[in-house]
Amino acid sequence: MRSDLPPQTRQNMTLEAFADTIVPGEKRFPDDIAVAGASSGGGAVAAGALELLADPATGIGSDLGAFADLINEHARAYAAEHGLTPDPELPLVGLSFADRTALIQHLTSPTHPEREIWILVALFSNMAFDTGAHLHTVDAMAAGHPGLAAMGFSQPDADGLWRFPDYSYGRELAHLHPGTTSSGSPA
Repeated sequence: MRSDLPPQTRQNMTLEAFADTIVPGEKRFPDDIAVAGASSGGGAVAAGALELLADPATGIGSDLGAFADLINEHARAYAAEHGLTPDPELPLVGLSFADRTALIQHLTSPTHPEREIWILVALFSNMAFDTGAHLHTVDAMAAGHPGLAAMGFSQPDADGLWRFPDYSYGRELAHLHPGTTSSGSPA
């Protein structure tokens, strides 16, 4: 039982377990129970899913406690239905990765009445990994952001700007406007 943990810690661990189910990663430390360790390298949690979910720009940061409570209610019901006995204070965290996956598949299915909530949390979890949307890209790259690294996102030049000597389509699509400044801005 984890009742000795502060409510905020239990909430964070629950949301981490959800995010880790969306984009799995490796455990951050040997006793990590929120991250299942279902994949090598960093996943959504290492990419900053909690930070993105809590960012005011998402519009859901103030509801994260309610989301954690609700997913834990669903995890308790899932556990009871399947004869499982996870930690009563951390029911989602206490499920195996396979059971977490099955539960989240159910919650995001087209027939589930709450699917919009869970799809939204899943999208932000995925966004944290795919884009590091809560971070300045230069800072994310300097910190070794796992999602950007996994996608092979190129490092900026020494001055922190990206310049691409080769055209992405293999050819120049348009001539540079004569009024374009050296920073690439229109005059």
